[in-house]
Amino acid sequence: MPLTSSLTTQICWLLLLSVPVACVAWTVTHEEVFREPRDYCQGRCERGNSVLERKFFYVFTCEYCFSHYVAIVFLFITGFQLLLDGWRGYLIAWLSLVWIANIYMSLFGLLRTDLKKEKTEVKKMEEDTK
Repeated sequence: MPLTSSLTTQICWLLLLSVPVACVAWTVTHEEVFREPRDYCQGRCERGNSVLERKFFYVFTCEYCFSHYVAIVFLFITGFQLLLDGWRGYLIAWLSLVWIANIYMSLFGLLRTDLKKEKTEVKKMEEDTK
């Protein structure tokens, strides 16, 4: 994305590009479809022989950590830069993408917790009325 674009356009890119970053990071680190690889990584993280091994596998179990790598991939794919041209624009874009994506994931986590709590309460009320 050329830096001749307006600040409004750059912010729209930031807010929208953070959505797939959050989606990929959340899916890999939380959803059932990746449970087996995540369990494997969790085990290697807990029982690894070296600090490097434990930290490497930890990345795949933490949405915050994993979002950094997902954001780098999306920056590579899109060429998105924020505020400045060159490596500084990529650095600012990278850290901003991670930050916004993690806000999205936190909000999603809260919403999901509330929905699960509500479903549990409704199920309990239904069982009590039987």
